[in-house]
Amino acid sequence: MKLARVDSQQFNFDTIRAATDDFSHSKKVGEGGFGAVYRGRLSNGQEIAVKRLSRNSHQGEVEFKNEVMLLTRLQHRNLVKPLGFCLKGVERLLIYEFMPNLSLDQFIFDPLKSANLDWDRRHKIVMGVAKGLLYLHEDSRLRIIHRDLKASNILLDSDMNPKLSDFGMARLLELDQTQAETFRIVGTYGYMAPEYAMHGKFSVKSDVFSFGVLVLEIVSGQRNNFCRMNEDTVDLISYVWKKWREGSISNIIDPSITSGSSTEIARCIHIGLLCVQENFASRPSMASVFLMLNSHSVTLQVPSRPAFFIDSANEFDTSSTQDHSSSVSNVDRSKGKSNQFSKNEACMTQDYSSNISNVDRSRGRSNQFSKNEASMTQDYSSRVSDVERSKGKSNQFSENKTSMTEPHGGLRKWETSVPCSVLFMFVVVFLSSILQKRLSFCA
Repeated sequence: MKLARVDSQQFNFDTIRAATDDFSHSKKVGEGGFGAVYRGRLSNGQEIAVKRLSRNSHQGEVEFKNEVMLLTRLQHRNLVKPLGFCLKGVERLLIYEFMPNLSLDQFIFDPLKSANLDWDRRHKIVMGVAKGLLYLHEDSRLRIIHRDLKASNILLDSDMNPKLSDFGMARLLELDQTQAETFRIVGTYGYMAPEYAMHGKFSVKSDVFSFGVLVLEIVSGQRNNFCRMNEDTVDLISYVWKKWREGSISNIIDPSITSGSSTEIARCIHIGLLCVQENFASRPSMASVFLMLNSHSVTLQVPSRPAFFIDSANEFDTSSTQDHSSSVSNVDRSKGKSNQFSKNEACMTQDYSSNISNVDRSRGRSNQFSKNEASMTQDYSSRVSDVERSKGKSNQFSENKTSMTEPHGGLRKWETSVPCSVLFMFVVVFLSSILQKRLSFCA
């Protein structure tokens, strides 16, 4: 591993081991697919956060090198400040400034801690994350796609200022490059844009999608795999879209938000929906997002259907205009599976193409009772229609109808005349059997 360009920021391993009490379990503050994060204190009293690469993680090795190479290139108040790294044998360590309030997910998803986040603080966090992403996309010397923006990767300092962290999965683009492709799709369930999850295509609009999901989580206080069965929705985006179209956005807002501008909250929800639109070309850039957040004089467009939207019948509602329509069509054909949707924090290190189909199959649960009932009703309707058509033929019901083709092409028919009373009894018996089947199915 060639890291000569940042040798001046290399720490001694014994220094870091002493700072973390030999990587004591009591000092561990988090853990991910790459390894564990420890809290430490240097001899000069400075608190640090130490990310220790798992020795068995090949993916972590790539991420470690990627993150180290970005150490000296990125400087922004809304990005976590890297202090250096450490290499010794198989040990790989990254050292950052310590964030006393840890990560955003530990606040917004906690019923008790979320009360400490009033709307002004939440809006401040949304604005800070937008500034950080705007810097990565347009204002730094490089064009960087984060690719793993999520609540657990937003760290909070002592003043609750947000700082983007974890650049192990970040990718660099040329300044005139708009998108790229990869066969190694990594990220977190629920935050991935559909074009990236299904086809490996990523761009600044992929980060915009993740930002939109994050905004909806901040406003609602719910994780993106939020499920409310009585609302016939199995994820947060579908729930928000449904309530927004119904005009009942008050049901979206976290109950712990007891003050703040209702207009500003509604505007943030609207912007979040613009960011998670299925068509990546329709999503705004981070520059536009920041402008919309910062100025209420900017008119917001009406958002189109979000990606992976599930309607009230728990069926995927997809658009044929997307470049990934064929993949979504495959998802539609897989409806009816009843597996539980996996948690959004599961980090994927394998090819996501197969995984996303499993996720989508779990999100397309069908209402079996409704299907059976519809089938029974349709079958009954067709049979009754046949009976009704037969009533006009001198009360004769065709039974055991047999046809035989003669040499000259004619048809010979045998018909049995059935009295009206028999016809009436047939209808009664048939309706009784249908009712009995429905009662036994409900039982």
